[in-house]
Formats: sequence, C-alpha cells, structure tokens
Amino acid sequence: MKYITRIANIEDISYITQIYNEGIEDKTATLETKLKTFDEMKDWFLCKTHRHKVMVIENEENQIVGWASLNMFNFKDCYQGVADISIYIKRSARENGTGKILLNYLIKIAKEQGFYKIVLNMVSFNLAAKKLYQSFGFREVGTYINQGILNGKWTDMTIMEKLLI
Repeated sequence: MKYITRIANIEDISYITQIYNEGIEDKTATLETKLKTFDEMKDWFLCKTHRHKVMVIENEENQIVGWASLNMFNFKDCYQGVADISIYIKRSARENGTGKILLNYLIKIAKEQGFYKIVLNMVSFNLAAKKLYQSFGFREVGTYINQGILNGKWTDMTIMEKLLI
C-alpha cells in the first residue's frame, strides 16, 4: 500500500481527534483517560507555534490513518531546539509500516524546523512502540516510576530521545 505524508490542516481535526481517541480507548499510548472533543483538539491545533507542526499520513484512498506532532518541550528559551513528539496510528493501520513512514517524516520536518533533539514519554509496557523508536536511533534515557494510573494500576513512563545533529 502507498502512503502520503503531509502537514495537517484545520480540515483534518476530526480525523486527528478520532485517531487520538482510539489511542485513549486502547490504553497503550497515553495516560489520558478522557476522550477529546473536536473543539478541544481544534483549540490544541490552533495554539501550535509555527515550528510545532502537526503531520498526517494518508492511505491510497486519501483516508487519514495516522498523525504526529512536534510539541513544545519547555517554554524556556534554552530548550527551543528540543521538541516533544507524539505519534498516533489508527487501529486498522497499525503494525504495517505506517508508524515507520510517519516517524521518518516527523524527523525530516523536525530537522527542517531547526530542532536538534526530539524526545518522548511513552507507557513502558508498549514494547512495539519502543522497538520502533529504537530502530530509528532513539535511546532510552530513563523511566518515570508510577507516573500515572491506567486501568486502575500505576503505570511507568519510559523517556526516550534522539539527537538530530
């Protein structure tokens, strides 16, 4: 299957919201438990800076099957070269290479925007995601122990980073 990656626009918010809510429901990608509304995600999208892009990946039928974003790591000027990242893939498009294509595109856009490092926090038990990031040269920095509650249990978060320079 052929995929197209591109910078997201406001018309993509309903798809981004749906895919993000699948990630919340599946409890494998985020500690969030409350589903997001279209308006919440629209506000999030509109508050992004010119450097903190949102990207989507479309399949051959022009359906959005995933999204990624460059997020502010810290508001202090000394961290302007570091971006936190998010990647979410639609259930039906997982484990078929979609995440690799989208992550590759995210790295390209991060470099174009002048970031020298990208970082992420991920639920520690998501071994498929960890394997994906490691295959792109991310290194594990550490673990936040008992960072939040998911499914009624304390959940650890793995911290990973990749230098882009």
